[in-house]
Amino acid sequence: MKSNRSILYTLLCLLFLSPVAMASEPDIDEIVNKANLAAYYAGEDGRAEVTMTITDNQKRKRLRQFIILRKDKKDGGEQFFYVYFKKPSDVRKMVFMVHKHLDRDDDRWLYLPALDLVKRIAAADKRTSFVGSNYLYEDVSGRGINEDTHELVKTDDQYYVLKNVPKDPDSVEFSSYTVWIDKKTFLPMKTEYIDKNGQKYRIVEVLETQQIDGHPTVTISKATDLAGGNATTAVFQAIKYDINLKGEIFSERYLRRPPREIRR
Repeated sequence: MKSNRSILYTLLCLLFLSPVAMASEPDIDEIVNKANLAAYYAGEDGRAEVTMTITDNQKRKRLRQFIILRKDKKDGGEQFFYVYFKKPSDVRKMVFMVHKHLDRDDDRWLYLPALDLVKRIAAADKRTSFVGSNYLYEDVSGRGINEDTHELVKTDDQYYVLKNVPKDPDSVEFSSYTVWIDKKTFLPMKTEYIDKNGQKYRIVEVLETQQIDGHPTVTISKATDLAGGNATTAVFQAIKYDINLKGEIFSERYLRRPPREIRR
């Protein structure tokens, strides 16, 4: 009997220490790719209504309300984004559009209805404030995963923790950023940015998620400027996926004439 127990114990040890068992955790590239897909590629396309509340360091609040449309060419590939502003009156009918690329800088346009002007946003401006909020233009469509090197620095029961360093440090204001990725959903739940002096200066965090059309989805997030003492909360509502958006919506001619999908 003791001999049988000894054999069973040995077999169990071999099983749980085998390369197959040890390989159950994904490698760094798989984590990064899955997180990118979870954050930006749910469904083939999507629509959401967003309310941003911008709170300054004196607790004064401003609102931004807009509708965002997204269409993917393929998972992990090129994408199109169309953002139509509804409120307040000084930004009403303004449109921000992105054509996201993998092999070159993204194309970004901003339509200013008061001037009837279409403005191209330079690549150098992608990390500037998005309509006066604590989110950046780059946050809307996401940072390219090939722009940084990635290191898995910690894992626990809930998160993969990744340190990310820009390959072109002169193109950004940060020296690195750390991301906490949920192990079940692969959604990035918190991102902390470190400046060139080694100080933490910015946090983007998820406050609420929901399962929508089978996709884990961020419904409330918050971006905080630690140095300035101000923050922006974004609430996502009326979220829909796989609504068969047409590619022509994401063209310059629709900057001045919003598509019917905005009015639904």
